[in-house]
Amino acid sequence: MTSVWHFLMGQYQERIEDTGREQLFLLLMGTILSFLFIRLSVRMIRAQVRWWPGNVTPGGLHIHHMVFGLGLLIATGAGSFTVGGNSHPWRSILAFCFGIGVGLVLDEFALILHLEDVYWTREGRKSVDAVILAISLFGLALVGEAPLGGISDTDPGWAIAVNAIFGSLVVVVSLLKGKLWAGLLGIMVPLIALVGAVRLARPGSPWARWRYEGRRPRRLARAQRREDWLHSRLARGRVRIFDAVAGAPTKHPDDGENGRENDGERGLGREHEHEHEQR
Repeated sequence: MTSVWHFLMGQYQERIEDTGREQLFLLLMGTILSFLFIRLSVRMIRAQVRWWPGNVTPGGLHIHHMVFGLGLLIATGAGSFTVGGNSHPWRSILAFCFGIGVGLVLDEFALILHLEDVYWTREGRKSVDAVILAISLFGLALVGEAPLGGISDTDPGWAIAVNAIFGSLVVVVSLLKGKLWAGLLGIMVPLIALVGAVRLARPGSPWARWRYEGRRPRRLARAQRREDWLHSRLARGRVRIFDAVAGAPTKHPDDGENGRENDGERGLGREHEHEHEQR
């Protein structure tokens, strides 16, 4: 065990500390750990585990954890401007706390997007998507990837311009074709966006509506077959993984598959104020 520990610490120093990426690593770790902890917390609350602290409801007002996350983002973001020098130990602490704030806020990203409590509905899965995307981008930056392929001091101006234009173009085309993950991850790794840009558009995407419908019915049919065969299988696998990590959405008889939260469970938002008073 001692030799393994020394090996890991040596790798950490060589690949993280010596390359100046320790703060980025701590940002990533803060985001992952805060997301995992808060998901554990809300699942314990949802299961009504008696010894778990439960929601924060001073005076019957439920305070969402994104409020604490926003406070951390503001405090640590402002604090990072007051600490001088990249090697100052406080900068590492601020980076880790900033990551905690990112995890807390993005875990309720869907609530911010919809301006209502959709945490335990299918719309709430957007929060998990946002967290995974942030972790992926932080991870790519940690291993040395830079937006749109990066800029080198030795590259001529025309090469930088071509690189930026090409990278932006494939990202935009990939997004228009409905390849959200390929487009967003392609910001850091343009090759991913390129793959999404050259493949068939997904049915219902802006590209399919503009280029396929009424003009290329065969291509639209191919896209639909691929959607039914490939993307539906990937979606089912993704749902299973998300259910295991983040908890399954609550199904309500009146809402069908969208399944909104029952009053006896997590109890967020204005419609659950009476439940908070009983707690």
